[in-house]
Amino acid sequence: MTKVVVVTSGKGGVGKTTSSAAIGTGLALRGHKTVIIDFDVGLRNLDLIMGCERRVVFDFVNVINGDATLSQALIKDKRVENLHVFPTSQTRDKDALTMSGVERVLDELRELKFDYIVCDSPAGIEHGAVAALYFADEAIVVTNPEVSSVRDSDRILGILASKSRRAQRGEEPVHEHLLLTRYSADRVERGEMLTVKDVNDILAIPLIGVIPESPAVLKASNMGVPVIHDQESLAGQAYSDAVARFLGEKRDMRFLAPPRKGLLHKLFGTNA
Repeated sequence: MTKVVVVTSGKGGVGKTTSSAAIGTGLALRGHKTVIIDFDVGLRNLDLIMGCERRVVFDFVNVINGDATLSQALIKDKRVENLHVFPTSQTRDKDALTMSGVERVLDELRELKFDYIVCDSPAGIEHGAVAALYFADEAIVVTNPEVSSVRDSDRILGILASKSRRAQRGEEPVHEHLLLTRYSADRVERGEMLTVKDVNDILAIPLIGVIPESPAVLKASNMGVPVIHDQESLAGQAYSDAVARFLGEKRDMRFLAPPRKGLLHKLFGTNA
């Protein structure tokens, strides 16, 4: 049975598209037929992070408007057998995403037997974001350990509870998951960031992952490779853990404490 998963946030710049790419790729690497849809009309970035920007011919809006078929717009990932990318338009505005059009496209994707449809939502609560979350079965709420980011994420939870189709039909609520990104254990220790417990206490939804701040994320994005492919990096490992937890596996939460310093670092402030 196909599940629609929205990756959402109240605040921009929290790593939502990076997370959509990593989680969608992780699901496909585990054998699940997965498509990642870019809902951020006019500001698309998913194709860049997935490394397929030169292969975009038709997009989400073209399919909604009937200018192209779904098979013409879907891009098969070259690295992972079960993965497809569905880019959006760079030139239209978010009102192009009509609810009826989005519903029709999602129904067509279900007919293609996708296990997961991962919706990369724009930040905030405007039309494109609501269109992304309306049809969700599961929601991954991406937040940074900062007060403003957590507060905005709390507002997104309120919208999921009131404006999703499941809520309006009185069905079982959208299953919510928390993904904490750009986490710096050193800064938390210095009191410059909220702790994991602080964020959990405020949002009170299940935590599936803590992604440490890592230069590997920027490097992977610039190379057009989802960071989950870089299993030498802490961020890549953390995303793999998050996907496993999302699928119901039990894994210890890693990367919550600062790395241990060696004796020379303590004496001379070096990493030797």
